[in-house]
Amino acid sequence: MKAVDYIRMGLETSKMFVLGLLDDMKDAPLAQPTANGGNHPLWILGHLTYGEANIVNHIILGNENPLIEWKEMFGNNLEVSRGPVTDADYYLPWDEVRRKFDDVRAETLNTLDRFSDEDLDLPSKNCPPGREQLMGTVGGCFLVLTLHPLMHYGQVADARRMAGRDPLFA
Repeated sequence: MKAVDYIRMGLETSKMFVLGLLDDMKDAPLAQPTANGGNHPLWILGHLTYGEANIVNHIILGNENPLIEWKEMFGNNLEVSRGPVTDADYYLPWDEVRRKFDDVRAETLNTLDRFSDEDLDLPSKNCPPGREQLMGTVGGCFLVLTLHPLMHYGQVADARRMAGRDPLFA
């Protein structure tokens, strides 16, 4: 198996796991994962979409993030002054964010197709300062893209439980 094939499999697997939970929360998009709040499903869906567009377009390719206008809504806490809010009017509609996730993922896979295994060692164009070990190479960025959905998986699982739902994967 080539490394790019392994990356593709990782991207598809992490997507399957997290979207399995997220899609089940469409009717409860602002459900909090804990009694003290936290990252709700709509924020996580938007954050994963925004973040993936940023890593592929800005960090790997050196272009502007095409979803830069989402930064205040869905950027990480290092980028924005506040965390997720629980006002539905603050966010884009779930269906719009969900469709955009699929569009961004398709673009990610198309971008991956342009790289060979050897290209994975190329430096990323706009690595964030201090993140060189993690995102200093094209391969490192793709590793983050496979892991990032799983970093938020537990938060969605917790939001589902707080909403009174049984686990989907036992």
